[in-house]
Amino acid sequence: MIEKLIPIIGIVAACCTTLSFLPQAIKIIKTKNTEGISLSMYVLFVIGVVLWFFYGFFKMDIPIMLANGITLALASVILCYKVKYP
Repeated sequence: MIEKLIPIIGIVAACCTTLSFLPQAIKIIKTKNTEGISLSMYVLFVIGVVLWFFYGFFKMDIPIMLANGITLALASVILCYKVKYP
């Protein structure tokens, strides 16, 4: 029973952490206000997500690649806005 729940827990966790960036990205796109976010944090985060994506790629782990690919897109939008609208 527990073994059947493990993939579901992973999928739900990936969805939650990935989608958590959506409200922030939408807010920044609408307002162009990035004053409250840290440039260095987003640079490090995007680097980390890129590395997680490649980790999933080399392991041929589709859920890791998918979750981190979407997170990378959303975090990159936020990072680009932070650079353009400091």
